[in-house]
Amino acid sequence: MNIEFSAEDEVFREEVKNFLSTNLTDEMRREAERTTTVFADKDLAMKWQEILVEKGWAVPAWPVEHGGVAWTPNQKYIWGQECAKSHAPGLIPLGLRMLAPVLFKYGTPEQKAEYLPKILSGEQYWCQGYSEPGSGSDLSSLKTSAVKDGDDYVVNGTKIWTTHAHFADHIFCLVRTDTGVKPQAGITFLLIPLDMPGITVKPIITIADDHEVNQVFFDDVRVPQSNRVGPENEGWTVAKYLLEFERGGGGAAAGIRESIESLKSVASKECDGQMPLMNDPSFAGRVAELEIRNEALHLQELMTLEKLSKGGSPGPSSSLAKNSSVDINQEINTLKLEAVHYYGLPNANKISLNGHNDEWVGESYSETVTSRYINSRASSVFGGSREVQKNIIAKAVLGL
Repeated sequence: MNIEFSAEDEVFREEVKNFLSTNLTDEMRREAERTTTVFADKDLAMKWQEILVEKGWAVPAWPVEHGGVAWTPNQKYIWGQECAKSHAPGLIPLGLRMLAPVLFKYGTPEQKAEYLPKILSGEQYWCQGYSEPGSGSDLSSLKTSAVKDGDDYVVNGTKIWTTHAHFADHIFCLVRTDTGVKPQAGITFLLIPLDMPGITVKPIITIADDHEVNQVFFDDVRVPQSNRVGPENEGWTVAKYLLEFERGGGGAAAGIRESIESLKSVASKECDGQMPLMNDPSFAGRVAELEIRNEALHLQELMTLEKLSKGGSPGPSSSLAKNSSVDINQEINTLKLEAVHYYGLPNANKISLNGHNDEWVGESYSETVTSRYINSRASSVFGGSREVQKNIIAKAVLGL
């Protein structure tokens, strides 16, 4: 396997570095570094999206005719690496990276013309309506119904853990349109404006005291049948295709490397008695183990990159990478919480972000530690739970 980048790739890397250095302000970096939830703050993400749209680099995976960039797989990987190293904020993926690929494959010409330009410009802000109370990992058991009435579907039910629904103006939803067949066969994919009569969004405040997720209720909501993506009752196929993009395509190792360096910096300042934690062989050994595991993840990403450069697909390696990156990140957050000890106060980040910076007790690096630790617990559930990924690996890799 050749894991070296070409001279042309390295020239491109320098172009990316120069762009990030010029356009990513120190304030934006600080805001991104203080993000504790899954997605960046909406205003920050939209500001960065506007900059990237102007450059033409917002959606490198999109077809060129819709605003994408004709980058090679290597260039896309380099872009992700350098963004992670520069602490660039993440773009909100729900419309850009999840719904858009679905529309490219399954959308009608009218749907593409209506939605894609507005997703790219930021005029439309989307959320995802998949999970329901009692239907999470077993998503095919969902019960939100859509019954035909004239040219509309009448939708009733509820969706839960809906990230950024309190910001969104549209939601893409899985609904049940046939109860007389096996669960996967009776599901349809709908696009629904959130300002339609009968829709209510209620907040869910996490134990980290963050408001990122919500519950959305549908009471006799009339949705035009023209808002259906793909054939009726074949939404499960559409949903599985979308989940390939939710679980990502690699590039996590660069960001994890930055997180490990942050952990090492904290552990060099915090002491266990008279000695910095990084001088403690036990603690330093746990950090070193994370570095080794992350290098293995990086090598796995490069192997996947080689497949992609030859026209292949990631296959089960996306499940392997998802579990590996989640496990490493959770351990990083655990070690950092141990390092800051009693400064890991609940709601510390909220106290600081509400304008009380001058009143903060302790080092500034401890502000986000507890919130990140708590929020990272969910990462082994969303985007396909750890157990679901293990089942995929067992079938596709081990043949079980």
